[in-house]
Order: sequence, then C-alpha cells, then structure tokens
Amino acid sequence: MSGMALPALAGGLLIGLSAVLMMAWLGRVAGISGIVWRAVSQPSLNFGGAWRIFFIAGLLSGTWLVHQLTERAFPESPESSTWIIVLAGLLVGFGARLGGGCTSGHGVCGIGRLSLRSLVATSVFVLAAMLTVFIMMAGR
Repeated sequence: MSGMALPALAGGLLIGLSAVLMMAWLGRVAGISGIVWRAVSQPSLNFGGAWRIFFIAGLLSGTWLVHQLTERAFPESPESSTWIIVLAGLLVGFGARLGGGCTSGHGVCGIGRLSLRSLVATSVFVLAAMLTVFIMMAGR
C-alpha cells in the first residue's frame, strides 16, 4: 500500500462511519451543502439547529488540526485570484443547492441509502468530470 493510500483509506472509513452514526443518532443525512444551507438560512441555538454549527466547526477545526500537525496548507496555495475562488465557491454552492445536494452527500449518503436519485446524480457528476478531463487533456 502506498504512502498516500493509508490516509485516504482511513479518511474514507471515517467519513462512512460518521455518515452512519449521524443517521443512527440524529436520523439525518450527512450532506454538507444541506447542513451549511440550513445553518445559514435557519439559524437556531436549540439542539434542533445547534448541531449544524458544531458539525461545521468540526470540519473546519479538523482541517486546522491537520495543518498544525503536518505543517502543510490544505488545500495547497491556490494559483487563482481570491475573487475567482470566491466566485467558484458560490457557483459550487448554487449547483449543490440546485442539484438537491453535493457530490459527497449523494455519493456517500444517498447511494448508501440505495437512492435512485443519488445514483443518477453521482453518475452525472462522475461523467461530467471525466468529460472535463478528456476535453482539458485534448487541448494540450
């Protein structure tokens, strides 16, 4: 197993475990876009809504902790300008909202629940990514 395979395997197992535990304990899908959307659009400090803030804080603090332990930036320093990155983030957020969830929500949680809608959405995401790579590589 290569040096990068073990951390990727561990990360995948932790993501799957967290999705299962969230469904078991809260009866909710661990879809990041939905969690962030509801935290912003319906802020609440009771347990019915506060868990979303803790969930988001856990995502951010986990990234910070990895950065502190490895002394590497995650993600690596971008080559694009800040306004392009912000615009791209807004477009991704809009697309996730339009598509009824993000790739991770459909791919991890939806397919795990045998959702036909998530299987179709994930297939479209993967095919679009493959087509994009094909087009980008053909232009070289």
